[in-house]
Amino acid sequence: MSDSGSPRVTRLLPDSVHRAVRPGTAVVRLETTHDRRGVLDGAWWPRSRDISAELPALITALTEYLGPITRVGLDAGSWDGLPTRLVVEDRVVHIDSFPVGDDTVLVTRGEADIFSLLVVPPHATPEAARAAMAEAVRADNLTRAEQILIDTGTS
Repeated sequence: MSDSGSPRVTRLLPDSVHRAVRPGTAVVRLETTHDRRGVLDGAWWPRSRDISAELPALITALTEYLGPITRVGLDAGSWDGLPTRLVVEDRVVHIDSFPVGDDTVLVTRGEADIFSLLVVPPHATPEAARAAMAEAVRADNLTRAEQILIDTGTS
């Protein structure tokens, strides 16, 4: 029997999500299944292309759910001023940059467990970001990140 008087908790992004979320907070969604059969394991919507400002919040959020993050791989052409490492919560996180242009970030937990996240462009509208993030976390998703962004109008 359900309690109809209890408030409904929703995980949808508000229309003004980049204004509603405190600076330093990551907007991220992860796939909720354990088998990780999809092409992507989640999605991230940074507020800017300043990786030194954006990455600590992502690493903090992911560490809470995945455990210690040791390495992050990024597209060198998509970010401003990529460092080779960051210290987040007293842990060194190594940053690898590649000229891949694939609209993803690769996050390594421990020594070899890699998670691939779609990166929603900071300029995306809330509607497009919601659609792209929802598609990226679908368990049966076989669509590459670049195509998701095209299909949802965020590219």
